[in-house]
Amino acid sequence: MKRYLVFVLVMLQSGCFKIGPDYIKPQIDIPKEWRLAEHNSAKSSTSLVWWEQFSDPVLNQLINEAVQNNLDLKVAYASIEQFMGQYGSTRANMFPQLSGLGDYAHTQTSNYGGTPYGSGSQTSELDAAKLGAAMNWELDIWGKLRRANEAARADLLSQEAIKNAVILTLISDVAQTYIRLRELDKNLEITQSVVNSLKEELRIAKSRFNEGYSSELEVEQVDSEFQRRSAFIPMYEQQIAITENALNVLLSRNPAPIKRGLTLDQLKLPIIPAGLPSDLLAQRPDIQLAEQQLIAANARIGVARAQYFPQISLTGNVGQMSTQVATLFVPGANFWSVGSSLVTPIFTAGKIAGQIKSAEAIQDAALFNYKRVIISGFREFENALVSNTKYKVQKEFQYKRVTAVQNYFNLSRIRYEEGYTDYITVLDSIRQLFDAQIELISAQSITLASSVNLYRSMGGGWVIPKRTLVD
Repeated sequence: MKRYLVFVLVMLQSGCFKIGPDYIKPQIDIPKEWRLAEHNSAKSSTSLVWWEQFSDPVLNQLINEAVQNNLDLKVAYASIEQFMGQYGSTRANMFPQLSGLGDYAHTQTSNYGGTPYGSGSQTSELDAAKLGAAMNWELDIWGKLRRANEAARADLLSQEAIKNAVILTLISDVAQTYIRLRELDKNLEITQSVVNSLKEELRIAKSRFNEGYSSELEVEQVDSEFQRRSAFIPMYEQQIAITENALNVLLSRNPAPIKRGLTLDQLKLPIIPAGLPSDLLAQRPDIQLAEQQLIAANARIGVARAQYFPQISLTGNVGQMSTQVATLFVPGANFWSVGSSLVTPIFTAGKIAGQIKSAEAIQDAALFNYKRVIISGFREFENALVSNTKYKVQKEFQYKRVTAVQNYFNLSRIRYEEGYTDYITVLDSIRQLFDAQIELISAQSITLASSVNLYRSMGGGWVIPKRTLVD
């Protein structure tokens, strides 16, 4: 009964202590508002399907395919499985470890070397059989195993944050690459249209020269511009092929043409997310990763400090043992034993102190990194928010410029045909109109891409798994 009471007391004490500091979320100096006041409302800051705001079914299909097939994402999922196994292994250390055991030996003694009474005695044969189970249980009195389990859990959740970051980056890259592809398609379309117009202008200029209505200089001017613009066509075709290949890599496909959906003009601009700075902390996977790394480092300080205290284990054996296999299971062949062991450090020459110092330094570094990542996250979102807003303004100016240059081209053509101006003016208007159209396409593309970057900086857009990693 006394032994039983001692055992119960030890069991009760095993949950009373946790050496090392408990994790407390660091206080962060959060900005009260963003630079642009209209985006400081407390509405939802992200949407898990924000890319659907582009209203392009083909883009949605490409993103879904990328999430299903991307190899980098599969590597991230495999890493989660790896750390899930490590977490399970670490957690198991808190419970009794049972193992089966079995021995059998058949021996024959020597006539001359097996007895101390001389030689020539009769030989004998013996059987020895043993079958049973052994138990070993390290009591977590000081919380070392629980701290190790806490660190392993944080390591697992950090891999989940890495997976979220991969998905967020993947979806953003697919969207931005697709937007770039549609931009190049539009550039090629405009260039081909301009080249066809210049080809007709060149035909007219040659006809006028042959009939004596214009000079050879005018023909060469038109031909020079025609050749210059024609050289853009293979350049855009090359860039389209390279961009398609880049998109295929994200989809884990071999090089092949990419299906198109809406044109760049038809893509709808996503709504700018609104939210308070605190929303950013809950969404960005890099901040989640940094915090889990801090939690793990904090827990490992307790693991290191617990080495100063005794390690107490309970042991036990039970089973059957006999000198003959036939009598292994008869009454009286059973055996059992219960015991305990204690191991405590006496002199380690500073080994444990060094390990604690190292763990505390790692925790300090993790804390500084956590704060750095948060500040960097605020900076990235502020930059993305300002860029998105200003790109929209630039795009409106580009629209107005195209309208003005189009009027310039129409007026120069009329005045040239009426003999009030030379062909250089017409050619200049064609150059400016082409450049204005290309720059407008670039402004449309960069505005759409900046919306993607804005959602990325807010940390929205990853797919939330339905399963729960840990309890």
